[in-house]
Amino acid sequence: MAILITGISELITCDDTLDGADQSDGLGIVRDAAVVVGSEYEDSPTSVLWIGAAADAPEADWSFDLGGQAVLPGFVDTHSHLVYAGDRSAEFAARMTGQRYDGGGILTTVDATGLASDGELRALLTARMDELRSQGTTTVEIKSGYGLDTEEEVRHLRLAREVTEETTFLGAHVVPPDYRSDRAGYVDLVAGEMLDAAAPYARWVDVFCEPNSPHAFDGDEARLILTAGLDAGLGLRVHGNQLGHGPGVQLAVELGAASVDHCTFLSEADIDALVNSETVATLLPGVEFSTRSPYPDARRLIDAGVSVAIATDCNPGTCNSSSMPLMIALAVREMGMTPAEAVRAATVVAAQSLQRTDIGVVQVGARADLAVVSAPSYLHIPYRVGVPIVKTLQV
Repeated sequence: MAILITGISELITCDDTLDGADQSDGLGIVRDAAVVVGSEYEDSPTSVLWIGAAADAPEADWSFDLGGQAVLPGFVDTHSHLVYAGDRSAEFAARMTGQRYDGGGILTTVDATGLASDGELRALLTARMDELRSQGTTTVEIKSGYGLDTEEEVRHLRLAREVTEETTFLGAHVVPPDYRSDRAGYVDLVAGEMLDAAAPYARWVDVFCEPNSPHAFDGDEARLILTAGLDAGLGLRVHGNQLGHGPGVQLAVELGAASVDHCTFLSEADIDALVNSETVATLLPGVEFSTRSPYPDARRLIDAGVSVAIATDCNPGTCNSSSMPLMIALAVREMGMTPAEAVRAATVVAAQSLQRTDIGVVQVGARADLAVVSAPSYLHIPYRVGVPIVKTLQV
C-alpha cells in the first residue's frame, strides 16, 4: 500500500543532495510538500517512495492531509540507559544544592535493577519507549551497565534487544564494590567472560573512560576493554571527557570509535583529533542541565569541522528526560548551535554516529521514520520549549 501525506508546510529532509530543496541551512527543506510512503511486502519496513511539491504528488492508495504542519526525520537518540528500576530524585535534588556528580550513584540503580523481575523491567522499558516515541524519537540506542555481573548484563541486553537493534554492552560503567581492591580482575571479567556472553545481544561496546571519577575507568583499562570488544566484532562507543580532561576522546579516535559521548572538557589536541577522524562527538546537554555542570562548547566544535550529534542520555541519575526536543532547545540556548544545526545533530548526524544511512533523513529508499511538528516550521521546536509539539507520525 502507498500512502500520500500532504499539507506539509515544511518538509525537513536533512538530505543535502536533494535537487530543488532549500539548502541554505543544510536541512534540504521542501515547502508546500508531499511524501509518499509504503512497503513492498506486508511485513517489510515502511519506506519513503516519493518526495516533492504537493502540486506534483502522484496518486496513492490512501492519503491524509496534515493541514500545514512541518515534518522532519524522526529523532535518532544514540545514548540512553533505559533498562533500570528505582528512583534517584533525591540525588537530583542534592545536586541542585551544589553536590558534585562523580558517578557513584550508579550503584544505587544497580541494586534496584537487580531486584526487579524481567516482567517489571520489560514494563518499565516499554513505557519509556512509548514516552520517547510520543516526542518524535523513532530510533534509540540502549546501553546495559546497571548489572555489572555477567548474568545481569546479559539479561538487560536481552530485554533491550526486544525494543531496539541498537544495543550497547556497557559492563565497564563503573567498578562494582566487590572489585574495588581488584580493578584488574574486573577489567579482565568485562573483557573476557562478560563480553563473550553479552556480545550476541549487542551491536556496540562502550566504556565510561573517566579518570576524574574514582568509580570509572582510566585510559589503559578502557583500551583493553574496547580492543576486546572490537575483536569480538562489536562497534565502539566511548563515554569520554565528561568530568574533566582525560584520554577518552583521543582513545576513541585512535581506535576508530563511531562516537565519543559527553565531550564537555576538550583540549585543542582533542578537537584536532576529532576533526581528522570519522568519530562523531555526541553531546548530552540534558546531563549538564541535570548536574549543573558546564555545557560543552558545540559552537567551537562545529566551527572546527567536527561532526556533532546530540542525544538525551536518558537515565535515572544524571538526566531523567527522554525529550529530544528539549535537547534541541538546550543545544540552541546553551551550546551555541543554530536551530538547524541542532535538528541535524538530532537526526542525520546522530544516524552517522550509528553508522546508518537509512534513518535520520527523509529520502527515497530510507525508512519512513517521520515526526510531525504541530507548527508550520521546525523553528518552533526550540522556540516552544517544554511544549509537546513533536510527535512520531504513525503511517
